[in-house]
Amino acid sequence: MTELIRMRGVSRTLTGQGEPRAVLSGIDLTIRGGQSVAVVGRSGSGKSTLLSLLGLFDRPDGGTYLLRGKDITHLPERRAAALRSAGFGFVFQRFLLLNHLTAAQNVAMALVNGQGWLTRRQRRAKVLAALDLVGVAHLAGHRPPRLSGGEQQRVAIARALVREPEVLLADEPTGALDTETGNLVVEVLRGAARRGCGLVLVTHDREHADKMDTVLELVEGRLT
Repeated sequence: MTELIRMRGVSRTLTGQGEPRAVLSGIDLTIRGGQSVAVVGRSGSGKSTLLSLLGLFDRPDGGTYLLRGKDITHLPERRAAALRSAGFGFVFQRFLLLNHLTAAQNVAMALVNGQGWLTRRQRRAKVLAALDLVGVAHLAGHRPPRLSGGEQQRVAIARALVREPEVLLADEPTGALDTETGNLVVEVLRGAARRGCGLVLVTHDREHADKMDTVLELVEGRLT
């Protein structure tokens, strides 16, 4: 499997009103295409901070971050934003769908930037293909208020997948769902990994974590 991400010795210290707090320390992590990785840990253990570093929303204080072999540890924000848009997909606990748009229109929003070369027909085909991958193509014309929580989350996953990202980052995507629906969403995410992207799932649910290829635990800022 192709190596997509390599972190070595990554650390992150947060500063605020009180004393600086080391959230992550000496993080070593490798993500390959087609690999699914779960990250578990107690609240406040640094899971969301790690995901922010992986998604280039934040920068480490120490260590190195390689993306496809290129050092992007201290990439300027403009270039980081371009990489995020081109190569990453994001799924969150909150669905973040726009209620006045249909499911298809919500997914199409992800194609606005950097996909201007697509014709209207090509854009429509990509949107429907993404919705079909997650099993909700028949709901393309429905607006979010008419969808269940699980259906909304699958639309959100389709939005993350429509640009065919190399890396899919999911932050507690089943936290607002019942057990059965959460299991369905996890299977959709695993399917994305099987098709070749690298998946990182942050979750409190150990049962969901155990379905991934690799399970890592954050303890006192270190991965085990």
